[in-house]
Formats: sequence, structure tokens, C-alpha cells
Amino acid sequence: MAVLVTRPGQDGIELCEAIQAQHTDAIHHPLIQFQSSDDIQSLPSKLHNADIVIAVSQHAVHYTQKILKEQQAKWPASVSYLAIGQKTAYKLGKVTQQKVHYPTISDSEHFLQLPQLQNVSQLSIVILRGNSGRELIFESLSNKIASVEYAEVYQRHPIPFNSEDSIQYWRSRNVDTLILTSSEQLSYLEQSMSKIQKDWLHTLSLLVPSQRIAILARELGYQNIVNTGSAANSDLLNAVNKK
Repeated sequence: MAVLVTRPGQDGIELCEAIQAQHTDAIHHPLIQFQSSDDIQSLPSKLHNADIVIAVSQHAVHYTQKILKEQQAKWPASVSYLAIGQKTAYKLGKVTQQKVHYPTISDSEHFLQLPQLQNVSQLSIVILRGNSGRELIFESLSNKIASVEYAEVYQRHPIPFNSEDSIQYWRSRNVDTLILTSSEQLSYLEQSMSKIQKDWLHTLSLLVPSQRIAILARELGYQNIVNTGSAANSDLLNAVNKK
């Protein structure tokens, strides 16, 4: 048994280390990488003019903090802060020194059920994100007559790889479990594979953090899918241990 982890960055490395500490083989193969966005000059004014600021990921918090520091600006104290998950909320609370609200289940659907988002008509909402994602949140809040805009504080770029060599290597390591933490990773992996390669991928046990990604994976042909309900490494590790 071996687990293929596509989560990028330090989080992916730490997840692999945690899996290996449980005496299970793990391979780290990140599919995307991050960098700061170029169009960020207006970010401080966007934040200070907002009623609600939403962080969709830890990366969104990290890059916003980096941009504000470079511009010698501060997080506003007069806005309501929300985050998709607990780890993002913790990081956001640490840099803002403000209370951050978040759902117990880290997905867009549960996030939209937060009390702070039920009466948002005419409010100004800024969503901190990368160069795509969380369209459901934008559309749902816009439908409630809120003024919603994205602040794309970082960009995600796919990492090129040789699919034939990768599949051969993964099979030689007896990979039987795949962890994908975003729909973008899932789509990119699928697009990079031939039909024969995808047929093998679809036999793996797939761990994903949300029902939305699970539905997409089933539509693509995956059969053995586990929705962990969270992208936290601890929850992903628990799911691996239950296999």
C-alpha cells in the first residue's frame, strides 16, 4: 500500500511525513504551485471599504498578509472576518487579531449557512482567493443583493509532469490511495492522462475534502471515493488510517 499526495507545499510534505510515521508509504507529487498576484495595489482600500472579508484558504491569508506588509498597510479592525475552515480561521485570526467565524464543516455549502451571511443585502463583501475558485460563494451572496468582489491575492499554476513516467513509478510503488484536496488538482490530473492511464487512476481509493469534489470525481469515473469533510491534514490522515 502507498498513498499518493498531490497537496502542494509544506502542507503536502507534512501530510506525507505523518502518513509515513504510521508505517505507510507516501509519495508527494504536487500538481500546482503558488505565487503572488501582480494586481494588488488596490487591496488595502478594498479591505478597508468592506463590511465582510472572507478568506477561502490559508494561502489567501498568507499572500494578503505579505501584500499588506509590503505596502505598509494593516488589516482593518472594523470589518467582520470569515473563513472557510478552522485552520484558515486560526491563521486569519492570528494576523488580524480579530474574531473569525467559520463553519464546522469546511465547504462552501456549510460556509454559506453561517449566521453572519444570512442578512447581507447592500453589504460590501471581499473574497480573498487565488485566480479561481469559490464561485458558489460569490453567486450565492450576490443573489442576496450583496456587493461582492474578489481580491485575487495569489495565482495557482500547474506543474508540468510526464504522465507515462509518473504512472509507471506510482504503480511500481504500489500506490492504491490518492489524496486530492481541490477540484483544480483533480481536473488537471485528469487532463494530463490518457484514457488507459485514467482507467488505472480510477481504480484507486480517492480521498477528497468535500462533497462537491466527490461528485466531480464520480462523474469522471472514480468509484471508491471517501469524503473526509475537511482538508485538514489530521482528518486526511485519519481517513488513511481507516482504510
